[in-house]
Amino acid sequence: MGSSVSKSPRRRPAAEQQRSDGFISNLGVSISHRLQQLRRSAPFSRPVRLNCRLSVTKTLLPPHDRAQRTSGDGPLPALVAVFLPEFPHRSFPLHDRFQILGFIAKGSFGPILKVKDISKEKTFAVKVLPKSEILQRGVLEQSKEEVIIQRQLKHPFIHNLQDCWQTQWHLFIMCEYCSVGDLYTYWLLKGKFGEEEVRLFGAELGSALGFLHDLGIVHRDVKMENILLSDLGHLRLSDFGLSHRLKRGGRAFTICGTIEYMAPEVLSGGPYTHAADWWSLGVVLFSLVTGEFPVRPESNHCTMLSKVQAFPYLLPQTFSPALRFLLTELLCKNPAKRLCTLERFKVQTFFRGLSFDAQILLKTPVCFILDLRNHPDWAAKAMRGLSSDCFHDFDFDKTFYSSIEFSPKLANMDLNRDPEPKTHITQDLDTRQDLPEQ
Repeated sequence: MGSSVSKSPRRRPAAEQQRSDGFISNLGVSISHRLQQLRRSAPFSRPVRLNCRLSVTKTLLPPHDRAQRTSGDGPLPALVAVFLPEFPHRSFPLHDRFQILGFIAKGSFGPILKVKDISKEKTFAVKVLPKSEILQRGVLEQSKEEVIIQRQLKHPFIHNLQDCWQTQWHLFIMCEYCSVGDLYTYWLLKGKFGEEEVRLFGAELGSALGFLHDLGIVHRDVKMENILLSDLGHLRLSDFGLSHRLKRGGRAFTICGTIEYMAPEVLSGGPYTHAADWWSLGVVLFSLVTGEFPVRPESNHCTMLSKVQAFPYLLPQTFSPALRFLLTELLCKNPAKRLCTLERFKVQTFFRGLSFDAQILLKTPVCFILDLRNHPDWAAKAMRGLSSDCFHDFDFDKTFYSSIEFSPKLANMDLNRDPEPKTHITQDLDTRQDLPEQ
C-alpha cells in the first residue's frame, strides 16, 4: 500500500531531451571539467554505511562536512554549486547546534530524522536527501522546486518549512516536528472514522488545498501518509516533493503521485489541473469513513486507470445523503465537472454548521486523535516495519561506529549516463514540460 509511480513520457521535445541529458552542462561547463574541478577543490570524503543502531549523541554534520568552509578565494565544488542558491552551503559551527534524537521515517530518497536545536531547545524533523540519488534520478530541478514552493507556504494546516541547507554529500530540509504522527497511522489503528470526525478532517484539508491552489500550486501527492498531525491533533499537509507551480489555466502532464490516490486524468498522462488534488481528497475522505480504498492499488498505472474508469463508486446507504453527495462531487471522473474549488467545498451540506475559520478550529483539541495516541499498537503502526537500516550510506562520523562499510557512491557515479527509467518509485519525475493551456 502506498506504492508510488512515475512514468517517462513517450515523446520529449528536443529542448527537454537536451536539458535532461546534461543538466550540469547547461551551466556552461562540461561534465568532465566539473568532475576534475571537484576533485581538485575538495577531495572526496567517503560516506559510510551504518550497520548498527542510531545513538542519540550524534551531531547532524559529519566531520568531513564540518571541516569544509565556504571561501571566496576559489570556486565552489561542483556538487555544491549545482544546488545553489536554493540550498545554502553550510559547515562549521552547525555541528554545535543540532543533535539527532532519533529516526522518524524513511523518505523517498533518504531518512527523516528527529533533530534537536540545542540553542533553541526545540525539536524539528529533517529530511536528508543524498545528492547521489538526486542526480542519478534526474530530479535536481524538482528538489529545488520543493523548497521554493515551501518558502511561500505559511498556513495553519500546512507543514511549514523552517530551514534548508547542504553539505558536500547531502541536502537537508528542516520542518516543524509533529510528534503525534501521520493520519495513515491512526487510520490503521481505528479502521474507520465517523462522519463527524471526517467532517473536521475535510474542513482542514480542504482549507489547505484552497490556499495552495490560490497560490497556483498543485500538490500532486495528497494522501494519508502526507497528512501529519499537530500536538492538538489537527492536520498538517506535508511533503511537497512532487508539487508544481501551475499558472491559472495551465495544464500538467507528468504521471506522478501515489497510485491509489491518483485522478484518472493523471493516470492517463494528462492534461490535468488543480482538480486532481480534489480527487485525491475524495479518496482520502472515502477511505477514512469506509476503512478501505475505493479502488485497491495496482502495480501498473495502466491497469489502475482501467479499474478507476470502470469503478461505479457506489456509496453505502448507511452514509448520510450529505456525505454521499460530497463524495460523488469529489470523485467525479470528469475533471471539468468535479468539485474543485474551496468556495464550492465550503457550502456543501455536509459542512453545515462547521466553521472553516482556522483560529476557531484550532482552539479545540481533536480528542479522538489524541486518545488513539495512547493505543498500545501506536508505535508499531507508526514505524510500519522501518528501522535504522534505512540510514543506508548516511555519512555520520565513523568513529561512533564499530562496523563500517565504505560506499563512495558519488565518486564513482557516471553523470554522463542517462538515469535508468523508473516505473514504481516516488518522486521519479518525467522530464516532459508541463505546458500552459492552449
